Amino acid sequence: MSRIRYIENMAEWASSFQFKHRVKVRFSETDMFGHVNNSVPFTYFEVARIEYFKRIGFMQYWLYEEAKEIPVVADLQCDFVEQLFFDDDIDVHVKAARIGNSSVDLHYMGTKEGKVCFTGRGTIVQISKKTGKSVAWIEEMKQKMGTF
Repeated sequence: MSRIRYIENMAEWASSFQFKHRVKVRFSETDMFGHVNNSVPFTYFEVARIEYFKRIGFMQYWLYEEAKEIPVVADLQCDFVEQLFFDDDIDVHVKAARIGNSSVDLHYMGTKEGKVCFTGRGTIVQISKKTGKSVAWIEEMKQKMGTF
């Protein structure tokens, strides 16, 4: 496997994930060659990220009509390691790799039967619904992301 810029040591990095969400490859997610289309892991990142944020209690807050902040994806990338095919079960792992003032760098890992198939990373920024400007995480949010 070629070097992935945001991973120093693959074994150490992979073992540090504590959250995962299982997805099944749907037929519509495959291309004419029978493997998962290269745009699909970004959808898997979204599904797993939402479940991760639900687990630590953020989605429930952001979805309240009265909530003043929302999360936005600032950037997202994926590195492909192994092919995936229709009906494969994939565990999509998520972790907070770096927590900033108003952003969090999330890392993603897709595994099939324990073998890494894709990796990814992306920055999520909490912004004001009213102004569109970034809003700092409260300390409790930083702690939840940092301990999970």
